[in-house]
Amino acid sequence: MPSLRKLITPAFLILLLTTAACSKKVEVNDEQISAPDQPAIDSVSDTSSFNSIQGNLSFGEIASEPNRIILTGINQHRLVSVYKIQNKAAKRESYRSDYYYYDESESEHVQHFMPGIDLIYGYNLLNVAHYDMTTEKLNFLFDHPVLVKSLYYPSFEQDSIDDKPINRDYYLMSVYDNDTNADTLINKKDLRRFYYFNASGSDKTQLIPPDYSVVRSQYDAPNDVMYIFARQDTNHNGTAEKKEPLHVFWFDLKKPVQAKRLY
Repeated sequence: MPSLRKLITPAFLILLLTTAACSKKVEVNDEQISAPDQPAIDSVSDTSSFNSIQGNLSFGEIASEPNRIILTGINQHRLVSVYKIQNKAAKRESYRSDYYYYDESESEHVQHFMPGIDLIYGYNLLNVAHYDMTTEKLNFLFDHPVLVKSLYYPSFEQDSIDDKPINRDYYLMSVYDNDTNADTLINKKDLRRFYYFNASGSDKTQLIPPDYSVVRSQYDAPNDVMYIFARQDTNHNGTAEKKEPLHVFWFDLKKPVQAKRLY
């Protein structure tokens, strides 16, 4: 009879080790996953400041800095992204950036989202300033600190639809702008709103009703329209819950001044 030592071949040993490893139950919490160079959530004692701001603070009460000039498709109009500065006492030594995003201006996540529209999304993006090169005037799109989820703006490079030039002359923003659930903080637990701004940033329109929280968007190329999926806050507690109904709105990107409910 062959000995036990001869029966335990290298392949059989690997199989035993693999089976043992797979038998362990692995649980992953979203809050335990951090992007490269981001401090892990559990690496600091106070997590309330991560992508959150006090709901009653003014700009002068929050440490912030401009990150970069955003070139838009309207030549005389430029945007400035303004970010909350990381509390250095809460940083790990390996966390290089002073901002709540990856590598400062290189990580502002610029995407060409739809024809004629570019997209920026950031971590702790507090506001966006609009500057007119002709009048030399600067104005903020919001008059108080907010948390901007997404900024849609006219593409700097010329774009087209069906070989016809397309030029956008407005801005769209998905944003947490109020402490809707009354927990003293503005963060992703609040209702996420969706706004239209005219070219000068002086006229703001809320496209999705205020008792909704935006979940995601989708582009319809043949019709050049944008669909917005939003969850209705039916129990009026100021936060979106999965048990609440999800509805779909749409608006024409040629003139996005009114959103209509589709579903």
